[in-house]
Amino acid sequence: MMKHIVIALILVAFGVGVFLFLPQDSQKAVEFKDTSSDTMIKKDDIIVTPISHASAVLDWGGTIIYSDPVGGAEAFLGQPKPDIVFITHEHADHFDVVTLNAVLVDSTKLIVPQSVVDKLPEDFSHPVTILSNGEITTYQDFTIEAVPAYNIREEALSNHPGGRDNGYVIEHSGKRVYFSGDSEDTPEMRVLQNIDIAFVAMNLPYTMSVESAADAVLAFVPKQVYPYHYRTPGGFSDVARFKTLVNRGNPEIAVIQRVWYPDLEM
Repeated sequence: MMKHIVIALILVAFGVGVFLFLPQDSQKAVEFKDTSSDTMIKKDDIIVTPISHASAVLDWGGTIIYSDPVGGAEAFLGQPKPDIVFITHEHADHFDVVTLNAVLVDSTKLIVPQSVVDKLPEDFSHPVTILSNGEITTYQDFTIEAVPAYNIREEALSNHPGGRDNGYVIEHSGKRVYFSGDSEDTPEMRVLQNIDIAFVAMNLPYTMSVESAADAVLAFVPKQVYPYHYRTPGGFSDVARFKTLVNRGNPEIAVIQRVWYPDLEM
């Protein structure tokens, strides 16, 4: 018995020693390995992968959703092909035909406002679902609702006029995810209900200040909020201040900061 214990202790010590003397990069790989691809994704799991600015990939229990994909095929290398793609509006940092042609597959449900359809080339052949503010579509057991996204400051009204652009609320299995698109803290945003995850833009002069974004989030109280779309003409919005303001007002809201500009923030 004692002999077996001694052998076991030697093996444990050897294993620890091997780990301690791994190269630094190898240790990090062991400590921070993403195991999501090694295990079955549960129906309600939502894995968020920022791409850049307003572009993201959601793996929602195996259903793949792209938001505002731009950046060409290279921006989505290694990502699974999308089941749903939504575009909030026509501006080039949200809508790019070259990227769409690169990422869409025959089965992808493409959701856009009318203003995007108006800018699609004549030879664009993929089926399109057009949603106006307040309209709803479905994909399997997902529902996708277009929420108004627009500016309310007088000096910014022409950037994103009311009635043209969409934010989106996506619902599945009782969970609700909101993407603001390019919007200020509109009355429609402030009265959203039962949002589990929110992606909220904050970059003056195009959307809103971090103070306005925090105030809106405190009004509709999502369980989690990701600041995104925070690049400004002069750099980046102060997302740390956004977190401080939100958690000062409601410490129960989880503010999750991810890197949305890997070439500029690292």
